[in-house]
Amino acid sequence: MEILFFFFLIINILAFAAINYDKFLAKKHKRRIPEKTLLSFVFFGGTVGSGLGMLIFRHKTAKRSYLLKFFGIVIFQIVILYTFFIQK
Repeated sequence: MEILFFFFLIINILAFAAINYDKFLAKKHKRRIPEKTLLSFVFFGGTVGSGLGMLIFRHKTAKRSYLLKFFGIVIFQIVILYTFFIQK
């Protein structure tokens, strides 16, 4: 269980940092981190870090297609958690 905690801690820190770095690249008009990569962090458990990064850095909050995918993953994660842990 301790390994799982550290996995989620690290993936959320990486997701937060990736959002911050992508915002930095956007300001500098440099090549950006692909949305697929950012959403992969979310899918594998970096939901909180990515969400906080989006709010704090005001990044990807106006892009509707990204938000739909982000919240689609969040809903999927909630359904999975409910199915495996709460429904029993």
